Amino acid sequence: MSSLLYSYSLPSIPTSLPSPFSRSSTSIFFPRPRIPAFRNGIKCAWEEPLKYDNGKPSIPILGTEKPIPGRLASDTVHLKDELDKNNTMLRIFSGTANPALSQEIACNMGLELGKIKIKRFADGEIYVQLQESVRGCDVYLVQPTCPPANENLMELLIMIDACRRASAKNITAVIPYFGYARADRKSQGRESIAAKLVANLITEAGANRVLACDLHSGQSMGYFDIPVDHVYGQPVILDYLASKSICFDDLVVVSPDVGGVARARSFAKKLSDAPLAIVDKRRHGHNVAAVINLIGDVKGKVAVMVDDMIDTAGTISKGASLLHQEGAREVYACSTHAVFSPPAIETLSSGLFQEVIVTNTIPVLEQNYFPQLTVLSVANLLGETIWRVHVDCSGGFEHYSSLGID
Repeated sequence: MSSLLYSYSLPSIPTSLPSPFSRSSTSIFFPRPRIPAFRNGIKCAWEEPLKYDNGKPSIPILGTEKPIPGRLASDTVHLKDELDKNNTMLRIFSGTANPALSQEIACNMGLELGKIKIKRFADGEIYVQLQESVRGCDVYLVQPTCPPANENLMELLIMIDACRRASAKNITAVIPYFGYARADRKSQGRESIAAKLVANLITEAGANRVLACDLHSGQSMGYFDIPVDHVYGQPVILDYLASKSICFDDLVVVSPDVGGVARARSFAKKLSDAPLAIVDKRRHGHNVAAVINLIGDVKGKVAVMVDDMIDTAGTISKGASLLHQEGAREVYACSTHAVFSPPAIETLSSGLFQEVIVTNTIPVLEQNYFPQLTVLSVANLLGETIWRVHVDCSGGFEHYSSLGID
């Protein structure tokens, strides 16, 4: 197992480190849980670090710790009451798409997952029943609409409907991976815009807010008629890269297509303003891509390809082949969403990449692991965002500004 991360901010790294980073074995990387800095506008100045019991993080209980400097004992008790009130009014429920991520989010927040019953009837219909009261509560439903997309989307809609009929005060759909996000415009005549349709379904089902991670395109937020909190998985991946021995003089960030230039530029800026290269891609059909040209210099450099998702791996593998042809020394693939539709696993493990770095917004099946794969956890990122949404606190200050919460 790799060492733990301790923050989302990039530490300063000397530029004269000996060699580029390298990795040869599969690992799962979990950032250290962080307690929100502000809750209900009151600064929490806990002096003790998080304590672990059998690997599960827990939050220190105020009143048993030292009094917060500058506060009377009565103020500390009042603060504890406020936090207890927040805890009792916040509920997190998990769908069946990614229960491991949901459990980790709850653990990082010091909460238990809500009790919910989800089953399939013999004819394939979905049944959902909440096993505890949510009347007057802020409910967060964690359910990525990953493959099978239609099943998981329908399950999310029924979960939202169950919470609405149970008189929940606010319902937030936490969607780490938003399926149908690529169908966000009409590229040809007589096509549907499925991203808008799915947004309407979630809204009409009764959701009051959506929390999404790394949408395929920013305009998808405008398809919702309810508030959308859009967070990025970049801080998690950047933290991981910063923990490795990186020689920034040898580093170049590569966008696998023209549409991802803004994402790659932002990534490169956070890596000591690393140079940028672009793969010029032409798409002949759905999931079919052809590489035409490379814009930029990668000869003798370590190329880091950045994309929001890896589906069949056709785009990123063709780009990696071109980078090797142009003289790149090593190629790394970084992506938030590991869709991994066939034949992605065979392509990614073929030796083109030194390392493939993804997050756990989509669960990676055990049989899909390969030696070059590294899976990072976004549980702390999503848990921090849920807290800030729950207590009406912005993420635009201190070292949480990278969360992207307005």
